[in-house]
Amino acid sequence: MSGPPKLQILLVEDEALLLEVITADLEDAGFGVFQAETAEGAMNILRAGSSVDLLFTDIRLPGQMDGWQLAEAARTLRPDLPVIYATGFSQTPPRLIDGSLFFTKPYRATAIIRAIQSLTAAPGA
Repeated sequence: MSGPPKLQILLVEDEALLLEVITADLEDAGFGVFQAETAEGAMNILRAGSSVDLLFTDIRLPGQMDGWQLAEAARTLRPDLPVIYATGFSQTPPRLIDGSLFFTKPYRATAIIRAIQSLTAAPGA
């Protein structure tokens, strides 16, 4: 007998240590985690058809896209994908899309987990 399927989080963070710590926190909370260090890597995961229930992205990322652009591009593929943004510092003004939340670093894992649960809760649950 298996329980409900795990929610799958796409975690995009270029700081390797933080990526590992957050992944461990999310997995401990019962989530599955796809990891990407760049927006381009995250888009490859989404384009591959991976089962992703929520995008959790840093704003400042190496490569051609930042977290704002990643979320906008991800929504072209998955219009209902919930998004959580996080940043320690961003010179660009926030461009939050509908159905998203924003956290500043440092943040507590418990706050992120609650946010994931609130964004992915089934309607009427």
